[in-house]
Amino acid sequence: MGHREDLLEGAKRCLLDKGFMRTTARDIVKESGTNLASIGYHYGSKDALLAQAYISLVADTGDAFEGDVDGSEPGSLERFQQVWTNIIGTMKDPGSVWRLSMEALAFGDRLPEVRDHLAALQREAGRGLIPLLMGGREEDVSDETADTLGMFYVTLMTGLIAQWTFDPKSAPGSEQLTAGLRQVVEAARATGGAP
Repeated sequence: MGHREDLLEGAKRCLLDKGFMRTTARDIVKESGTNLASIGYHYGSKDALLAQAYISLVADTGDAFEGDVDGSEPGSLERFQQVWTNIIGTMKDPGSVWRLSMEALAFGDRLPEVRDHLAALQREAGRGLIPLLMGGREEDVSDETADTLGMFYVTLMTGLIAQWTFDPKSAPGSEQLTAGLRQVVEAARATGGAP
């Protein structure tokens, strides 16, 4: 591995151990076995490196989202429940990467570069969730769909992350989410608002 990869891996370990606010450039250098100048050379700043490390951690966690969805019809309530069961499963660990999302939200004003970098990726996060739930390929999801359906899923996920981080004992499971969605669909149908 080169310095760029070493820095990224070191930053990931630091984030999981200390979070965004308490991780210093010196922590990353110590953890990665590199030097301070490498951070600026490869990433521009410590905060840009931390944002990339967080994105890499999320990507690693995102592989678990697909889990067991075979046999369920894309777009079905069964698929909805299966995918959210998988996603919620990644939130249950107290050391979950998702607690870092709450730190970025709570302290975004103190981490403007991290916040701006992550905010720019919201559309892509939604674009990535759509195929899991609705089928199809990520590259075929239009910007309009990413900005509507994708952002609906991102908003749902952000709320779940907040609830599972704040109070896991009362946080909803996928069964509750699915029951709630079923109620919304039935009410829309009853009022003529949905097919």
